[in-house]
Order: sequence, then C-alpha cells, then structure tokens
Amino acid sequence: MNEKKIFKFFELTKIIIKNVNSLHKLNIIKKRFLGKDSYLHNKINKIKFFKKKNKIIYGKLFNKIFFNVKKNIFARKKYINEKLRKRFLKKKFFDVSIPGRRNLRGSIHPINKSINKIENFFYNIGFNIVSGNEIENEYYNFDALNISKNHPARDFNDTFWIDKNILLRTQTSNMQIHIMKSKQLPIKVVSIGKVYRNDNDITHTPMFHQVEGLIINKKINFSNLKWIIKNFLKYFFKHDFSIRFRSSYFPFTTLSTEVDIKKDDGKWLEVLGCGMVHPNVLRNMKIDYKKYIGCAFGIGIERLTMLRYGISDVRIFFENNLNFLNQFK
Repeated sequence: MNEKKIFKFFELTKIIIKNVNSLHKLNIIKKRFLGKDSYLHNKINKIKFFKKKNKIIYGKLFNKIFFNVKKNIFARKKYINEKLRKRFLKKKFFDVSIPGRRNLRGSIHPINKSINKIENFFYNIGFNIVSGNEIENEYYNFDALNISKNHPARDFNDTFWIDKNILLRTQTSNMQIHIMKSKQLPIKVVSIGKVYRNDNDITHTPMFHQVEGLIINKKINFSNLKWIIKNFLKYFFKHDFSIRFRSSYFPFTTLSTEVDIKKDDGKWLEVLGCGMVHPNVLRNMKIDYKKYIGCAFGIGIERLTMLRYGISDVRIFFENNLNFLNQFK
C-alpha cells in the first residue's frame, strides 16, 4: 500500500476543509471523506486482508487519519457557526426589554398548598393523619353512618355507583367507620382525600377534596369542637373572622351545625359542617355511647381555597392553566 498517497490524501483534505465556508458544503465534504463510500473507508475495509503485522501498522495509521479529518471538520464547523453568529449579531436588532430564556420553576398546586396547611394544623394539636378508600361499599358510605335507605344522596343522580353495592365515596366520613371498627379508643384522627358526587358547575366538580375529623373520648363536648373549628379557621385564613355556628341536620351527628364566617361585605358564608357523633353511629360500632362521646367535622378543601385566594370558579383548579398555577409560587 502506498503510504505517500495516503498522506497526500490527508493533506488534501486539510486544504479542502479549510476553504469551505458553508455548513451545507461542509456536510457534503464530511460524507465524501468519512462516509461509507469514501476513499478512507474503503482503505479501512481492506485491512482485514492484510498480514497481521501490516494490520497493526495500517490500522493505527488509518484510525489516526480518520480522527484527524473528523477533528478538522468539527473545528471548521465551529468556525463557520461563530462567523454566522457574528454576522447575525451585526444585522439583528435586539429588544432588551424582552424576557430572557430561562428554565421555569414549578409550583405547588393551590389545593395541595391547602392540604399541607390543614395537615400541619391538625398534626400540631395531636391528630393522627389517615387516608382511606375512594372505592367504598354501601355499608361504610351510608348504612353505618345512619343515612336512611330513602335518602336522596343514594340516588344515581347524586352518587357514582359501580354496581348495586359498590360506589365512589361521596364523603370522607366513611373513614369514621373504618377507624371506629378498630375499637382502639380513644380516637383523634383527620382523614383527607378525594370524594365524588354527580355535580358540575362553577362551585361544584364531580371530584373534590374533603377533610374529615373525628374525636371519640370519655370527656368530649361541643365546646371542645368549637375551639378546634375557631382556631383552625383563624390559622388557615390568617384572619380573625366573626364566626357563627348555625343549627343544621346531618344523619351522623346530633347536635349538628354549619359554620359560617362573616365576609368583609358583611355577608355570612358557610364554610364547613360539624357536630356531635350520633349515638346510633356509636351503637353500630358497638361503642358504649353512654361512656364515650364523639365529635366530628367535615371541610371542603376547594371551598376554603377559593375563599383564601379569591377564586370564583372551582373548575379552574383542574384545567392545568399555567397562567393560573404560576401565581402560587
């Protein structure tokens, strides 16, 4: 094999590459010098027919030339790109007021912010945080909670039924029954999670989040429940609202109340429901209702979050609108 011819080829490639002034032409040259049908590639393919000694000599030689040609092409490409960049900068007008390119920082969803804040409050006053089943049966979601067979919440118009007995839970109150069945008294728990109801408008979505709180002990009264609710609302909103407890009805509590806060415009707005656990619920769980007393509360997280941030349409929480979500960094 003629080594002079090989070196002459290499010197020629350096001259040709050095005189190329466009990326398009450089790509053509690269294919011609380093491609599968190139002179150099054909020479490398013939090495397998050489004697062992020549294989080592010419193998090293061709590899060295191959990588040097590749290195020269890369250097020329870098030179051409820099030249084009400088030419572009001379001609291009830049508006320095345009925001620069940057990696956008993510944010915590406002619902998750509220959940973290709620968990922090109740954990710090001694509640255990538990999670529960989103797919539930009729017993835990309705029967054991003293909800009658003809209650409208059981209708297909209100509840997502999977079959005659299985449904998507309509409230986190189902966790009251799971916890009480364990009979590990006393009980002081908060359950936070998704619930499902067949409703959809600016203040309701088919899926939303609730907080369910339950205390069962020997010395519990409504004053304890009021203290918890008042301090929670003050903590959550960072504002000392006027609060009122208004008589209401829930099948699983008696007495039952809804809690309203007084807004800046003087109007009252309902924010949650609470009450003393109904004796029938304790009786269903074989808990001595004459010895143990319970109180419970249920809070809609979306409603509190809407009030906290001044949001009027609950559906925006689930639209993945980055302009909205980026406000909560």
